[in-house]
Amino acid sequence: MSLNKSELTSFNTYTFFKLPSAWWTGVRVTEVDNLHAEVCVKHRWVNQNPFGSIFWAVQGMAAELSTAVFLMYTIRKSKQPVSMLVLKNQAVFKKKAKGLIKFHCAQGNKAVDAVKKAIKSGKAVSIKLKSVGTDPFGDIVSEFEFEWSLKKKLK
Repeated sequence: MSLNKSELTSFNTYTFFKLPSAWWTGVRVTEVDNLHAEVCVKHRWVNQNPFGSIFWAVQGMAAELSTAVFLMYTIRKSKQPVSMLVLKNQAVFKKKAKGLIKFHCAQGNKAVDAVKKAIKSGKAVSIKLKSVGTDPFGDIVSEFEFEWSLKKKLK
């Protein structure tokens, strides 16, 4: 799986209609392949906190999307109805988020396997996926872990 420019545009258009707060604050999917997803957000007036950096919730939206993109793409390709739900979220903030922040999730295979397991078993499958946000200098600004629940919907 490697998303071409058209598929990346499709994900970003999806955010406009289904996740407008993410779109308006500048959250964009920039890369996706079998193992890795990258979602970027640039520090701007609309997404800042009173301390001159990107608001924690905006970072969370970008981080969450970097983990969800694998799940969403695999579910769409399967043509099976599968529900996704964040059960838990943990975050650690290490540095002010200024400039272009890139959130990376490198667990694509694990995510795809979880979706396939949920479809095959029909039971809820839980998976933890991590996203790390780095600034233009390569320094880690924040780390997020999301525990997702996946379950094939009954028809």
